[in-house]
Amino acid sequence: MGDEIGPPISAESTLAPLVAVVGSDGSGKSTLSADLLAHIQKTRAAESGYLGLGSGEQGRRIGRWPIIGPPLHRFLDGVADSLREPGGPIPGYLAARYALIKSSKRRAKFEQLVERRRAGVTVVTDRYPQIEVPGLHDGPILAGYATDARLAAMQAKERALYVEMAAYVPTLVIRLHVDVETVMARKPDHNRALITRKVETVPMLAFSGAPIVDIDATIPYEEELALAIAAVDDALGAAES
Repeated sequence: MGDEIGPPISAESTLAPLVAVVGSDGSGKSTLSADLLAHIQKTRAAESGYLGLGSGEQGRRIGRWPIIGPPLHRFLDGVADSLREPGGPIPGYLAARYALIKSSKRRAKFEQLVERRRAGVTVVTDRYPQIEVPGLHDGPILAGYATDARLAAMQAKERALYVEMAAYVPTLVIRLHVDVETVMARKPDHNRALITRKVETVPMLAFSGAPIVDIDATIPYEEELALAIAAVDDALGAAES
């Protein structure tokens, strides 16, 4: 497979609304986004949008393979960690090409999502591309520094994909906050150090100035959902006025 990214997609103002639910692993993004979608579908055409790459769950499945699974999982995690580390070098051309292919796949999914919005369908997604925090939270995968011109060009090409996607500012972002202990109780198989980084960087996610509502994801779920529904109703009402 090549690393061609295709023609650019341009941001538009005449799209159906998009609500993005974001936060660390274990913050309940999937549950809340599904319930918000069901609420929105009572009054308008709406669909879920998935922009994840499935790498984390794929790695955990590999880790459950007999004999070879655990060491292979550790190796893949090590590669992924080296790509996420903003203070380290990009670990070679194969890793950079891997990141570019993964990000190109995300960009293709994003373009499909934009097409649904062009068709008048409101979209709810439990993640959204961003450029504020490379290496985490669906941002550019190549977070480190390039050690030569070729790697720098590959990194710039990948970042350009996220700049394009981030130009589509969500109608509303619901930013879920949770503490590390709660995440580890909910997701005991996750890497604690990585979860800590994700929890600590959630407040940095600005999504190019999108309207953001912050919700504590450790309160009773009924209260969390009520706050989110109120925010969504306000945002969709404003988008129609």
